[in-house]
Amino acid sequence: MPELPLSAWQLEFAYTCAILFSAYLVRGMAGFGSGLIAIPLLTLLHPVQVVVPLVVVLDYLGSASQGIRLRHATNWRELMPLAPFTLAGVLVALFLFKSIDPALLTAALGYFIIVFAIYQLLPASQRTGSRIWALPTGFLGGLIGTLFGTGGAFYMIYLRLRNLDQVPTLASFATWFIVDGTIRIIGFVAIGLLTFALLPTLLMWIPAALLGLLLGGKVHTGLSKGQFRLFISLLLIFSGYKLINLE
Repeated sequence: MPELPLSAWQLEFAYTCAILFSAYLVRGMAGFGSGLIAIPLLTLLHPVQVVVPLVVVLDYLGSASQGIRLRHATNWRELMPLAPFTLAGVLVALFLFKSIDPALLTAALGYFIIVFAIYQLLPASQRTGSRIWALPTGFLGGLIGTLFGTGGAFYMIYLRLRNLDQVPTLASFATWFIVDGTIRIIGFVAIGLLTFALLPTLLMWIPAALLGLLLGGKVHTGLSKGQFRLFISLLLIFSGYKLINLE
């Protein structure tokens, strides 16, 4: 990246910390959503090939703490069918990461974020499904999660289709993020996207994310679940639009 004057670097750092704090504040409150907020907004300033691997590492650290705390409630029987399809999705995404033009990848992220934000606004219905749903949700979770760092929605869809109780769902979701995150991190290292050169940046990003995560569990906004979802969806639509029109 080109060298910036000190004042510009300070502004960039303040923006980055504010986004990370906000994203992980939401994750602390809702249990997920950090990647959906952090990645599109950070990509307005940083290359997507830098943002996605670093946010994956931050999400991995957050999921590890939650997954370890709730490990007794993890339903491995429901998670294991996801494994081969998630791995396939990650491998396809790693190939695309190395072959797709960065500008096209950024625009694709913008469209995906807008589509997901609109999906979030649709009324949810309680449905059940067999483990065959591990095929599309596992593959898309690995693919979208690796490309855009936002694949958790597909894993949550699968767990909801399996009709688990709330605590096993949250525990299994956090635990699978550890497994999924490990696969993605290894993949990013293997193709040279995650290197020691990014370590100083990661260390600068961790405090803001950690502070947001810790405070998120203690914050009560007074918003209903629907109002909170609407706020997040509108933010995602805006950030997606900016990514599509990024020059």
